[in-house]
Amino acid sequence: MRSSTIKSGFERAPHRALLKATGVTDADMNKPFVAIVNSYVDIVPGHVHLQDFGKLIKNAVRAAGAVPFEFNTIGVDDGIAMGHSGMKFSLPSRELIADCVETMMEAHQFDGMVCIPNCDKIVPGMLMAAARVNVPAIFISGGPMAAGRTPDG
Repeated sequence: MRSSTIKSGFERAPHRALLKATGVTDADMNKPFVAIVNSYVDIVPGHVHLQDFGKLIKNAVRAAGAVPFEFNTIGVDDGIAMGHSGMKFSLPSRELIADCVETMMEAHQFDGMVCIPNCDKIVPGMLMAAARVNVPAIFISGGPMAAGRTPDG
């Protein structure tokens, strides 16, 4: 397993100690480490439900016999960013997302990844990262954005 790089051998005792501080058990050390790459953020309407979605996926990964570790990436909402200088950051966010996901995957040597993208910059950013790190990857869309409601219903 790729994750053996961070958990096997005498020289990795400090790594194991840090992993145990997160709740990883001795039995978990023999299981694949799977990244849950979430795009949950509070300010993007299409992403506000992804925190709960991530919990479901973590439970499923755990039930399948692997150890899930969740991390989030950024998400720029074009609708909120448009009409001011914030729009300059929308397209570049795709590269930033790819770089951040790749950084987490390589630094922690995950064996695979489950990506939870929504929106048109996050999907390609996560796909770019998945291609770069070349580990098994599953993409599960968070689904459509819920419609808003006016105060009078």
